Amino acid sequence: MPNKQHNTTITLPRGTLDLTYQTNAASGNNDLKESSHYQLEDLLDFAQRINPKRAFLFVSKVLGRHIPVAPSIMRDAFTDLANLVPDDLPEPILVIGMAETAVGLSAGVHQALQTRYPQALLLNSTRHAQHDDNSSDSLLTTFSEDHSHASQHLIYQSADKMTQAQLLASKTLIMVDDEASTGNTCVNVVTALREAGLTQLEQVHLTTLVDWSLNQNQSESDANANDTIATRLPNIDFHRHHLLSGAWKWTDAPNPEPIIMPSVDTTEAGSQPLGNTGNWGRFPTLDSTNGFADYLASFQTAFASFDGQNAFNNAQLPQKILVLGSNEFVWLPFLLAEWLEQYTNLDNSNNTVNFSALTRSPIALGRGIGTMLSFHDNYGLGMTNFAYNVEPNEWDLIVLCVETSADSVDTMWKGLDNVLMVSPK
Repeated sequence: MPNKQHNTTITLPRGTLDLTYQTNAASGNNDLKESSHYQLEDLLDFAQRINPKRAFLFVSKVLGRHIPVAPSIMRDAFTDLANLVPDDLPEPILVIGMAETAVGLSAGVHQALQTRYPQALLLNSTRHAQHDDNSSDSLLTTFSEDHSHASQHLIYQSADKMTQAQLLASKTLIMVDDEASTGNTCVNVVTALREAGLTQLEQVHLTTLVDWSLNQNQSESDANANDTIATRLPNIDFHRHHLLSGAWKWTDAPNPEPIIMPSVDTTEAGSQPLGNTGNWGRFPTLDSTNGFADYLASFQTAFASFDGQNAFNNAQLPQKILVLGSNEFVWLPFLLAEWLEQYTNLDNSNNTVNFSALTRSPIALGRGIGTMLSFHDNYGLGMTNFAYNVEPNEWDLIVLCVETSADSVDTMWKGLDNVLMVSPK
């Protein structure tokens, strides 16, 4: 039986969010796997979007995107979510993550799944067109995330013939996102992929930290049996996996103030070229750690120079370190943060390493968003980027990881003496 249902109301300036939820995780065949150690307050806070399409935001506490979090907590969430995916899935398997929020989550789930499915491919959507002259030829498909601040997504194919053949032959799609709120994005993704040539798909597994797209008036088992997403995906065996599930209802406040959203909806390449950071999922890959060894070496060289040493060997790191990824470039920075967390704890010290990321998402202050830094993006797109819940003076060292050159970073970051920038060679 599912766990007991709970109800709560979240009050935001533009309205109220009524939630019905249960703290269980469901496997795709309706057998329930308990994950009672994840409560609502463990997984989420809430905030107001600066977005006329949708006024509220589920702010994850385990994703490392808007709230800094220990890499070990993130890794546990990745693994626990991956463990809900069943054994004996039809192969080939494609794990696909949604930009920008879930590209690190998808890589973490993919890496955990490879203990059972070593040949599973990872592919992330992106909003950054590639600079390669042949990039238009390598575009597999596009789709829309209707409620998002930046609705258009690009999905690239592989230049490697064997990898591309495996991609097109995929029988199982594991779609990874931080949350599902309507299910529309899942339907849009699957439809676009099938039209782009993935005609052999048999199963789709919507795999999210939190799934809010269930019918509020049904039990979860009944909702899965009559799933509206499943009915919109003909000839597909559809399943859900999540750490917490439920439904939401939004009620506008009387006469809410108009919302003016910054211009962030673009899939242009930007004027700043992307450096070589390996392949962590913008193109189909088996190995998401490709490029990490070079990135770790770049950090060690940069830190030695930053700290006035000749080499990194046996370096004494600061006690409080925040590693910041940038936009979609979060997976290699997360691996660096995880390495730093393990490195600094070798002597059982009280060091703190947290991870978070820069983002193009415009969010209002309040509730889960305590502070906001705004600055020019490093991609040369001419848009504002943000860092939430980051007070620079609270950290001994901020490691800012970018996939563009160091010169592309806003002067705000360059003016802080506790910021170390790590960029591609």
